[in-house]
Amino acid sequence: MGSRRGEPYMTAEDAFTEHRPLLFTLAYEMLGSAADAEDVLQESFLRWSAVDQATVGHPRAYLVRVVTRQALNHLRTLRARREEYVGTWLPEPIRTAPEVSEDVILAESVSMAMMLVLETLNPTERAVFVLHDVFGYTHGEIAASVGKTEVTVRQIAHRARRHVHARRRRFEPDTDATRQIVQRFLHAATSGEVQTLMDLLAPDVVQISDGGGKVVAARRPITGPADVARFVLGVLRTTTTETRIEHATYNGMPAARFVTRGELDWLVAFEIHDGRITGLYGMRNPDKLHRAETVLPLDRGGN
Repeated sequence: MGSRRGEPYMTAEDAFTEHRPLLFTLAYEMLGSAADAEDVLQESFLRWSAVDQATVGHPRAYLVRVVTRQALNHLRTLRARREEYVGTWLPEPIRTAPEVSEDVILAESVSMAMMLVLETLNPTERAVFVLHDVFGYTHGEIAASVGKTEVTVRQIAHRARRHVHARRRRFEPDTDATRQIVQRFLHAATSGEVQTLMDLLAPDVVQISDGGGKVVAARRPITGPADVARFVLGVLRTTTTETRIEHATYNGMPAARFVTRGELDWLVAFEIHDGRITGLYGMRNPDKLHRAETVLPLDRGGN
């Protein structure tokens, strides 16, 4: 492949690697699964490799279109599978670097609460919302990716944005202040300080667990400080002296990892607003913890 005039030589693999964090972020936000996002990237790379690179004027735009189309195909299959999911479904948690929290738009877009809202959109609405409101693509650019007219994309974007804004929860990214709240919460929980525990929970707090039908987990969301506190204390009573709690960042949120005999048993991501915990998202499904050790680079790119 020859390079375009004035540009350095770049292979198909080089170009894909350069944009991979952006492409993974897009696929993950559309699918809610790191495993499925990786599958989409593999398929997209195969398609990209078969293209005459000299005919592609803007590799990033071309790759975004390919990944969007592949993700849409996957998403339609996943929606049917998730209707049969045992218990409450949560997105596969991804370990994120601290700098993700510095980009509030990116951090909120991958937060557990936002990912759950995105699940309520149809596939095309989800693609349009993510491409426009998260990645900043124009309606015309999105039209080329989803196979719709620009007028139609504009209407879809308006409908999707109204839907998301009506359901989105308050969001604060992972900071020193939110991590301190999590530390106080965990200390109170492990010490059995019920009142302190409840004081740290917002009146509308919700706890959601995902066991995938493979391990013990609450089948339905638990709401309210009293019931959430009772649930947390009950869970901690089942842990052993060999269990250690590690602090980390997942999906741009402060999180706690519960590790027993070197194995990650479960992790909890905390949603915090105005000094109180508004959401606890507990992942116990072992199928969704395979990549939990690796920090995955995320990127919205520069439009």
